[in-house]
Amino acid sequence: MHVQEWLDTVPAAAVYAVVGLVIGLESLGIPLPGEIVLVSAALLSSQHGGVNPVILGACASAGAVIGDSIGYAIGRKGGRPLLAWLGRKFPRHFSEGHVATAERSFQKWGMWAVFFGRFVALLRIFAGPLAGVLRMPYWKFLIANVLGGIIWAGGTTAVIYYVGVVAESWLKRFSWLGLVAAVLIGVASMLVVKRKAKKAQTAPQEAEPEPVPAAE
Repeated sequence: MHVQEWLDTVPAAAVYAVVGLVIGLESLGIPLPGEIVLVSAALLSSQHGGVNPVILGACASAGAVIGDSIGYAIGRKGGRPLLAWLGRKFPRHFSEGHVATAERSFQKWGMWAVFFGRFVALLRIFAGPLAGVLRMPYWKFLIANVLGGIIWAGGTTAVIYYVGVVAESWLKRFSWLGLVAAVLIGVASMLVVKRKAKKAQTAPQEAEPEPVPAAE
């Protein structure tokens, strides 16, 4: 079952909880499809009156900020052995190459790596734990974390919500246009068929030879 179809079967409160939980777990370092769940829920809110996009964006932002903060605390306490353990558990996401790439980004960009990492799938998983491992000052991490989480979660929710509203409006308009077009095509086809049938009836009469007068 598709994520959006599943979300459509649960109450609105459960949708908020699922979005916040999945994004929070992803942010603290567990590879989960947080962005897919958020986009599906935002699209659902544009078509479902029970899901409020404002509450949805707030829950997603809270999940992102809280999850990153927990990931930071775990990374600060666990250190590099934590990254090695994650590499064994999730080799696809926490391979040595991925960790080295993320570490270079953090060393070069600092707070900006945390902020912009929220918009990149791989760095979104790394941001919290790696910032803790590298012992980035928490106040710097918190500022970048809060700003990035709110802008990413709130912005994604708003964009997908309005895209869904506009798309639904266009689809409704298209359905009316399609109905009108179908009627016009049907009428035109009927006229063409009638015209061809009329020509087919008159053609034999025009083809009959004129009678030859009898010789005197």
